[in-house]
Amino acid sequence: MMIRSIASALVALSLVGCATAPGAAGGSYSFGLWGDMPYKKAGDQTKLPAVLQSINKADIAFSIYDGDIKDGSSKCTDEVYTEALQMFGSMAKPVLYVPGDNEWTDCHRLNNGGFDGLERLAHLRKVMFPTGNQTLGQTTMAVQRQGKAGEKYVENARFSMGAVVFAGLNVPGSNNNVILNAKECSNKSARTTAQCDASNAEYLERDAANMQWLAQTFKQAKEQQARGVVLVVQGDPGFDFPETEDNDESLLPQFSGYRSFMAQVVKETESFHGQVLFVHGDTHNFKVDKPLYSPTKLLPNLTRLQTFGSPSLHWVKVTVDTSSDALFNIQPVIVRQP
Repeated sequence: MMIRSIASALVALSLVGCATAPGAAGGSYSFGLWGDMPYKKAGDQTKLPAVLQSINKADIAFSIYDGDIKDGSSKCTDEVYTEALQMFGSMAKPVLYVPGDNEWTDCHRLNNGGFDGLERLAHLRKVMFPTGNQTLGQTTMAVQRQGKAGEKYVENARFSMGAVVFAGLNVPGSNNNVILNAKECSNKSARTTAQCDASNAEYLERDAANMQWLAQTFKQAKEQQARGVVLVVQGDPGFDFPETEDNDESLLPQFSGYRSFMAQVVKETESFHGQVLFVHGDTHNFKVDKPLYSPTKLLPNLTRLQTFGSPSLHWVKVTVDTSSDALFNIQPVIVRQP
C-alpha cells in the first residue's frame, strides 16, 4: 500500500476578522477550561453533574471545552453528539467546543464501530455547531468561524475579550489524523487503503487551514495591541515524553502531524510581545509549564496548560489579570463529589 506523501502545500483559504465578545473591556475576568469527559466506560456519568454544577456556579465569563466528548473505545454513534449537545446546553454561561480525536479521528477503530473518520468529521461539523457564529450554552457569545455552517473548518473559532484574543483549532490527538504506514492503517481498524489516503489528504488541507487561522489570530492580536493570545486544541503535540537535552520528543514519528503547526506557533509567539497560553487536553493530567524550546532554552512568553480529563473530572479557572506581567492566573478547581 502506498500512503500518499504529506509534503505538498495547499491553496490558501480566505480569512476573516475576529469577533469581539461583550464585556470585560480592558479589565480582568475569568474563564473555564475543561474536556476529555465524560467517559462512560470509566463511570464518569455519576461524577459529571458535580463538574457542570461547579462550572455553572463559578464567576466566569465563559468556558472552553478542549475535546473528547466520549472515551476512545466506545462506538461513535449519532447519539454521542446529541448527548454532548445536551451537556453543553446545560451550561449557564457560553461554552466554546473544540473537537477531539475520540469523536472523529479514532472512530475507524473496530471497538469504535469501524466508522469512516472523515464521515464522522463531516457529521460533527453539521451537528455540533447549530448556533452558527455563536457559542453553545444557555447564554451565547459571538465568535468568528473559519468556515460556513456545516462545512469545512466551521469548528475553528476566534473571538476577543478585553486584552486577549482567543482561538480554537481542530488539532486532535492520534497524530492529528496522520497515518504513517500500511501497518498503522489496518491495525485494529476497519479502514481501507483508500480511506487512509483520504485521511492523509484531509490532514494536509486542514493543517494548512489551521496555520492560516493561527497567523490571522496573531495578526488580529497585534492590530488590537492585545496583551495575550489563548490557543486551544485537543491533541498533545509531544510535550509529555521524557524531557532531555539530547532528544527532541516532538520529532518522534507519532508526533509528525503537529510539526508544521507547532513550528508556526513558535514563530508567531516569537514575534508577539504579549503572553501566549497554549491549552490542550488529550493526556488527562493537569499541568502548567514552559516546554518550549527545550529544557535548556526557554520560550519565555509561551505557557502550556494541560487540562484535567477522565477519570479526574475537574476543571481549570483562568483569570486574566491586566495588572500582572504574567497576565494569566491559573487555578485548578478540584470538584468534590457528593
